Amino acid sequence: MLLNRSKYQTHNHLVYSCKYHVIFCPKYRRKILVGKTAEKIKQLILEKQEQYKYNVLGMEIMPDHVHLLLDVNPKDNIVEIINKIKGYTSFGLNLEFSVFRKPFWSQSKFISSVGAVTLDVVKKYIEEQK
Repeated sequence: MLLNRSKYQTHNHLVYSCKYHVIFCPKYRRKILVGKTAEKIKQLILEKQEQYKYNVLGMEIMPDHVHLLLDVNPKDNIVEIINKIKGYTSFGLNLEFSVFRKPFWSQSKFISSVGAVTLDVVKKYIEEQK
């Protein structure tokens, strides 16, 4: 069986393609993810990729929610990764702006593996959210 190397990641004795579409929103779905707040969230999410073991393939910050397209090793727990992202971004926003209430994020989240539709369709969907 030949594998298209561009679609798959390798790690030790593992070849995988685990991509997730993730959505989460601020507590009470407040429309506060705009301007400098949105830019700071993007920065914080991108800077933790290596430490939290994920790759951002797509990201869009809407006024009341965040869309992420992540590539994650199947050995790592996607729910734990999202919880770490939410915790780190909440902490970073409170350090910089100190006007937001705690908790910043809603406890809920949407996570869907990407595969039923092509990756390009999901990327296009995320990009067209603005």
